[in-house]
Amino acid sequence: MARTGGGHLIDLRPLTQSPAFARLWVGTLLGGLGGQLTITAVMLHMFALTGSTFAVSMIAVAGLVPMIVAGLCGGMLADHFDRRLVALVAAAIGWSATVLLAVLAWSGLVNEAWLYALSIASSAATTVASATKAAMTPALVGTHLIPAAAALTGITAGIMVMAGPALGGLLVAAFGYPITYTIDAVLTLSLFLGIATLPPLPPEGQTDRPGLRSIIDGLGFLKVAPNIRMQFVLDVIAMTFGQPIALFPALGVVLLGGGEVTSGLLMASIAVGVLVSSLFSGRVGSVRRQGVGIARAIQAFGLATGLFGLVLLVAELGGRTVDETHPDVALILLACACLALTGAADNISAIFRQTMLQAAVPDAVRGRLQGIFMVVVAGGPRIGALYTGTLAGIALWFPPLVGGVAIIVIVAVILRFATRFRAYDAEAPTP
Repeated sequence: MARTGGGHLIDLRPLTQSPAFARLWVGTLLGGLGGQLTITAVMLHMFALTGSTFAVSMIAVAGLVPMIVAGLCGGMLADHFDRRLVALVAAAIGWSATVLLAVLAWSGLVNEAWLYALSIASSAATTVASATKAAMTPALVGTHLIPAAAALTGITAGIMVMAGPALGGLLVAAFGYPITYTIDAVLTLSLFLGIATLPPLPPEGQTDRPGLRSIIDGLGFLKVAPNIRMQFVLDVIAMTFGQPIALFPALGVVLLGGGEVTSGLLMASIAVGVLVSSLFSGRVGSVRRQGVGIARAIQAFGLATGLFGLVLLVAELGGRTVDETHPDVALILLACACLALTGAADNISAIFRQTMLQAAVPDAVRGRLQGIFMVVVAGGPRIGALYTGTLAGIALWFPPLVGGVAIIVIVAVILRFATRFRAYDAEAPTP
């Protein structure tokens, strides 16, 4: 695989050389921005209804099994049918869930059950659409621009996750839940335009008939793909022990102050790190030892997560009285800085992981592997939400502090013995 050129700034050639990728990129950005508004609003809505961090964490946990099914089945469909059509149908299902949520909010009929059910439907549809779009990337930009396209995906994630949660918190505080959900429904319409204007994108090579056998064969590919298998394991470790997002609504109320605005800022800080690291990702594509790069980036993620836990410990020991109008500004800024570092480290890991997956996996099975990848990427945080929500009963600082240390130690032990993963060479990619 040819290495990307240029300096430290992000490589924009996928946007300038592939109009189809550029349209999809813009549509994904706007649609994802709306999706982040709703994710933030649903978390705040659930906390407002229940006053329970555990109930907030269960939004993610409840969608775990449907998301796994969606990832596996969606990847299988992407390896058999026109990938543009698969992505379009999935986007339509996700949009319908958002519209129904907005209608229920306007009518005053939203309750905990509806929040859980529609969040599950939306996350399942997003999993299918995301896996299918990722499987399209090499055909849209060419193998040599895969790292640059992965970095641009980080830009998309950074912008939408940075602006979405902060804007979501502000919109909920200023206008309420119905307007916030409605704005998401409008923004998501742009995703249809980005997908619908793509050329037909059938999978290349001989593919299996759709069905259970095809899914099993896709999973079976991991037996002969130790490098792909190892990156999945490392990501699950990071997301299990390094996902404090379920704490954010409570932090804005009882520990740091500032209410919904603080919750939105904490979420947005992660995206700031993603965005900045993507903007300066020009040299990332030239790294050949991407297995080692993944491991080191995840350890940096663990370190930043542990530092975030320390900030929360200081807040608890300080004993300051905080509320929505009297936030602890200094500690909020420190917490945001730590979370920005987690976003940057996770994004660098994601660029390496996505590049490895798209360059080393044959196109005929790439949809199914992308589906498994989405299960890992989306499933890990849900396991992490359960970890965080359960241990938060001890203290709000406990899950991130202990989790950060666990990530550093576990990854170091695994890397010590994973010789093939350490030797992975991007110039000769092997799964």
